[in-house]
Amino acid sequence: MRERRGWYLLAALFAFAAPAFADSRTLTARGSVEVAFSPADDPEASLLRLIGAARETLHMQAYVFTSRPIADALVAAHRRGVRVEVLADEQMNRRGRGNALPRLLDAGVPVAFETRYAAAHNKVLIADAGGPGCAVATGSYNFTWSAKRRNAENLIVLRDNCPLAEAYLDNWRRHRADATPIKRLPEDS
Repeated sequence: MRERRGWYLLAALFAFAAPAFADSRTLTARGSVEVAFSPADDPEASLLRLIGAARETLHMQAYVFTSRPIADALVAAHRRGVRVEVLADEQMNRRGRGNALPRLLDAGVPVAFETRYAAAHNKVLIADAGGPGCAVATGSYNFTWSAKRRNAENLIVLRDNCPLAEAYLDNWRRHRADATPIKRLPEDS
């Protein structure tokens, strides 16, 4: 009898837990993985290589964005014909001082603020999701000077797994649908 109750309990637990797993995806592992940890490694250099290698598209989600080298690389990619689009957390990026977004806006790169969430905490860069050469960079690494020089951060670049890149791009598009395009920072208005 106790065994039967244990099975019923286990079955009930799975029944309640199943909805939590319904939205997750399992993708086949493929491609290569690059890791970098700051400040010992140079995650920014990994991001700059990824941006420099992009041929078609770059989609970014930034919680904080103050890195001028990354902004300049995105502008250079935009100028060479790569479609670059950026989503940024509105609260963390509304101030002009130190912010790298004005560099993008001045160059005509589309930028939108995420306002739906308490924190749009994603730190993602998706390159050429449709392939070839698709890649996703993500981790704790913010696109900032402090992330490179002072913080303990991690970055992982997952290359040549286009289903993974497409999944990240689908999520990026869902966030973009709720975001507000900007032409300048609010304090510049």
